[in-house]
Amino acid sequence: MRAVILVKSPKKLIAARLRKIKSIYDSFPVSGQFDAVAFVEVSDLVKIKQITTEIQKISGVERTETMIEVQ
Repeated sequence: MRAVILVKSPKKLIAARLRKIKSIYDSFPVSGQFDAVAFVEVSDLVKIKQITTEIQKISGVERTETMIEVQ
């Protein structure tokens, strides 16, 4: 199961911090409403929720939005 998590955070190195989280296989800064995007691959929906919660606990993270791949 794959998902994209958009992260709003004014911290400059947020994308690098996201890459350190297990199951995030890529992350990079973006322009626009959000500041970084993280790509996640896990075995089930519960793990996506756990990763999102972990991201939200990072100091400076204001909000996230998760989009789950549908097939």
